[in-house]
Amino acid sequence: MKMWKKVTIGVVVVAVLVTIVIVSVNAANKGVVTVQTSKVAKQDTLTSLVTASGEVKPTTYTNITAQGFGIITEILVKEGDHIKIGDKLLLQENVQANADVQAQSAAIVSAESGVQAAEASYKAAQADLVSQKANLEKAKLDFDRGQGLYKDGLIPKQDFDQRKTTYDAAVAAVDSAQARTSSLKAQLDQTRAQLNQNQAVLVRTKDILRKTAYTSPINGIVSYLPVRVGEYVVPGIQNANGSFLMTLSDMSVVTAEVKVDETDIVNVKNGQDADVTIDAVPGKTFKGKVTEIGSQAVLRSSGLATTQSTTSTQEAKDFKVVVTLVSPPENLRPGLSATAKIKTAVKQNVVAVPIQALAVRTRKDLEEAAKNAKRDSSVTLAAPLPATTSTDPKKDEIQGVFVVNGKKAVFRPVETGIAGVTDIEITKGLKEGDEIVTGSYKALRTLKPEAMIKIDNSAPKKTEDQQS
Repeated sequence: MKMWKKVTIGVVVVAVLVTIVIVSVNAANKGVVTVQTSKVAKQDTLTSLVTASGEVKPTTYTNITAQGFGIITEILVKEGDHIKIGDKLLLQENVQANADVQAQSAAIVSAESGVQAAEASYKAAQADLVSQKANLEKAKLDFDRGQGLYKDGLIPKQDFDQRKTTYDAAVAAVDSAQARTSSLKAQLDQTRAQLNQNQAVLVRTKDILRKTAYTSPINGIVSYLPVRVGEYVVPGIQNANGSFLMTLSDMSVVTAEVKVDETDIVNVKNGQDADVTIDAVPGKTFKGKVTEIGSQAVLRSSGLATTQSTTSTQEAKDFKVVVTLVSPPENLRPGLSATAKIKTAVKQNVVAVPIQALAVRTRKDLEEAAKNAKRDSSVTLAAPLPATTSTDPKKDEIQGVFVVNGKKAVFRPVETGIAGVTDIEITKGLKEGDEIVTGSYKALRTLKPEAMIKIDNSAPKKTEDQQS
């Protein structure tokens, strides 16, 4: 046989053998899924967190608005200034208000003089009334005595008539003095009332003058100052708000007001600890506690409470949660973006698995896998399925993990507890040391119960993009 024929036959034989090997390997690996696994272990501490974002807000703040009409003549502070109660903030035009106070003060001086004069006249009238009553008493005694003497014929009728005339004049003088006293008493009361009225008006004019100089009602900082010198401001009337001047914030007690998703709000309670990070203070975490939980849901798109919306909606909703910082830094400003990680639960020494290891399969899929497993006596059957609560048992979804059993992945139903950032507590269904499937995500999503698997726990290779 020629050499080239021998070479050709040899090449053909090698090719056939290689083909047989490849086909055999492919047949052996058909349906085998490559997975990553890990051992179930206990964790010393597992913390459940609810993460929410919001902004820094002071517990106490006040908006200063215009209290009268006028032009701003001077602004005594600037944004960021620290202020104390009573510090002057802003001055408003006060020419008219000052003139009104001076005029009213002069009116009070005049009214006080009128009261003094009326008191003197009243006292003089009272003295005159006393004198007239004394004269009347003397005239009455003379008249009574004259009546007796006249009856006895001891005095002439002319003398008796003179005594009677004197008595009648004294009675009239007393009546006149009493009327004059009453009139002066009424005049005195009137001048006193006028004085009180002028004093009340002076209080009002002084209050108007005082309101042209704005002072701080709290200790804190000037957090917002939008006005400028020369602007004309007006006070609020009826339903219209007055001109906004500035915002003062008490930063001694600082909070982070965050929005918590409706699915997490049931786990948030007052007094829970939280770690707060502030974008403007990178690299630092501040301790805080939950001090307020909103009872009304807020629409995520508009920020309105659901009670303010007239139409029902399936839009995502949030709840306001206030976290009070324990030791806030002095350089914080209202409105800074903040993120709070609220610790809703903490457990010690728990069995936990990576969250991505959890899978959901329908009862129908698990029952079919169980039937197939019975045909192979070498395969350990999956754990018993939990009782169904669904109206359609075939569509009932069961949560579990895939446990490695030889070369197969057996689906085992589990019960879960609290969830941490990357791990979740397993309260029933697994024990320490079980080997479970933890990846890849694609494999877990499509992995079927009782499927053949190949374990590859080597580190994934970096792509060219990742390397660059």
